[in-house]
Amino acid sequence: MKRIAIFFSILLALGLVLIAATPHRAQAQYWWNASRESAGIAPDPLTTPEAIVQVYGARAFSWRGYFGIHTWIAVKPTAAESFTIYEVIGWMQRRKLPVVVIYDNVPDRRWYGNMPELLLDKRGEGVDALIAKIDEAARSYPYPKNYTIWPGPNSNTFVAWISRAVPELQLDLPPTAIGKDYLGYRIFGQAPSGSGFQVSLFGLMGVLVSEIEGIEFNFLGLSFGVDLDPPAIKLPLVGRKELNSWFQSAVEN
Repeated sequence: MKRIAIFFSILLALGLVLIAATPHRAQAQYWWNASRESAGIAPDPLTTPEAIVQVYGARAFSWRGYFGIHTWIAVKPTAAESFTIYEVIGWMQRRKLPVVVIYDNVPDRRWYGNMPELLLDKRGEGVDALIAKIDEAARSYPYPKNYTIWPGPNSNTFVAWISRAVPELQLDLPPTAIGKDYLGYRIFGQAPSGSGFQVSLFGLMGVLVSEIEGIEFNFLGLSFGVDLDPPAIKLPLVGRKELNSWFQSAVEN
């Protein structure tokens, strides 16, 4: 127990350093005037015939953005002229509507002012088959009418569900994707990437080991972890930080 406490203390200290050195992206503004414009990340579907799967994450709206991100999946089959978005939107629950929404739209829109980050991009041969599996997984999501900000099920639980069902994506969701570790009443399962294994108690406490995610510990929905290839640390609030690039950036600044 003493070694575990020391390990968490080191990670927390590194996290505080990173928080101080990293400008925060969460923005406090009214939802009705917050930007939903394209970030210019996604390719133009009219000039890109190949099949595409992209996963995006952006800081959640308002104060929630200080703690975590909202994630969604965008797909474009071969020769399709638009992207289809798969995501969970919590406020649909207030209208007594399903929280899972599937619709055609711009894939890389800002999430109510917050700039999206591209978490995964797969294109070309074999991607159409992945898109079919993504659609099937989305439509079989076990919580289509349920949404809880913390610890889940939420938008990140949805993306993690699809990622487990389509392990070919090899998606490594960052530790700021709170809710990705929610397994409902199950205690044992695959890690969100679909590789390795995970033990989780309602998304509040657990551990996962995977060749994709590395090693992560979850405490009260907050994830701490390390990755060896490439070397990186994973911290609540901050996210995943590759040590080599961060040290280089720190030296340059």
